[in-house]
Amino acid sequence: MTRSEAPRHVAYFDHAATTQVHPTVVDVMMRCYSDTFGNPSGGHTVARAARRAIDEARDAVASIVGCAPREVIFTSGGTEADNLAVFGTPGHAVTVATEHHAVLHAVEHVGGSIAGVLSTGEVDLDSLSAACTTDTRMVSVMLANNEVGTVNDLDAVRRTLKKCAPNASLHTDAVQAAAWLDLRDAARSADMISMSAHKFGGPKGVGVLVARSGHDPQAQLFGGGQERQLRSGTQNVAGIVGLAEALRITDRDREVTNARVASLRDRLADDLTQIANVHETVERSKKLPGSCHICIEGVEGESMLFLLERQGIYASAASSCASGAMEPSHVLAAMGVPVGRSSGALRLTLGVTTSDADVDHALAVIPDVINRLRAR
Repeated sequence: MTRSEAPRHVAYFDHAATTQVHPTVVDVMMRCYSDTFGNPSGGHTVARAARRAIDEARDAVASIVGCAPREVIFTSGGTEADNLAVFGTPGHAVTVATEHHAVLHAVEHVGGSIAGVLSTGEVDLDSLSAACTTDTRMVSVMLANNEVGTVNDLDAVRRTLKKCAPNASLHTDAVQAAAWLDLRDAARSADMISMSAHKFGGPKGVGVLVARSGHDPQAQLFGGGQERQLRSGTQNVAGIVGLAEALRITDRDREVTNARVASLRDRLADDLTQIANVHETVERSKKLPGSCHICIEGVEGESMLFLLERQGIYASAASSCASGAMEPSHVLAAMGVPVGRSSGALRLTLGVTTSDADVDHALAVIPDVINRLRAR
């Protein structure tokens, strides 16, 4: 192979959208497909083996999240978990303007109220208090934002709710947070917690809603009565086992991973913000270690992503959950980011597989792409 034929470096900076399945997770799932393939609702030996695998996974998730095993409800992913929390809790619902659409659209659908945020993306507690009433029964505040990485203090949210909505359950979308934060501590004030396996090295199509005792949602799916009759449907045994294994690995390696990835993120952000009119959206002390979100003035986001992909850099402008649609960011709008900045938003999210070589490649390519677009 000649030098001109050498493969280009490909740098993946879209871990907030999805992560690569950990090789160990693939192995345990493959064993499930071959050895634990029974229907866990059955009564024979093969079925009981599948049920044991789910029970062991449930125990593992509970120990890592900090809840009882019976409080773990397996779902098809974060969106279903969010929807189950909202639609399954009758009464007035409140959420925050920067939430993922799985929560935001659900709350809007039931005629709930929307609270504002500060310029940092953190929930505005005064606005939250004003949105709540004594009839409020469910409040959803995400633990970490999927777009800009801002982390919310759920303990402070809980203190606010004790004053303005004492009868409300507190739900948190922890889909982005689970890879980076110890949920035993960070989500201890939440009554319900949503997670999705593919955000922390697990498979797509499986998630969790933790519903602590006394806060069980009403079932939205009916049939076989699985998951304590809260989520009917034959369980995805391999997916559930894969989720638990991915969460176990994430929890085991979190401290080392966070330190390494934060260092890479800092180097990336430090260099990019040396470019004129490139702004870091949220200060790093308030956000996840894998989040590098910048706004680039004088650049149009879709053109930038196209040119970056041509040079082997895979990133996004906002959430990747709208079938690839390039729409104005509701998160940045809620934070008060001017349109002149938000139109050039670039979400670079790092993860377990991110390397120094990936950051080197990004820093070699992105400045040139910015200059080319500004010169047009």
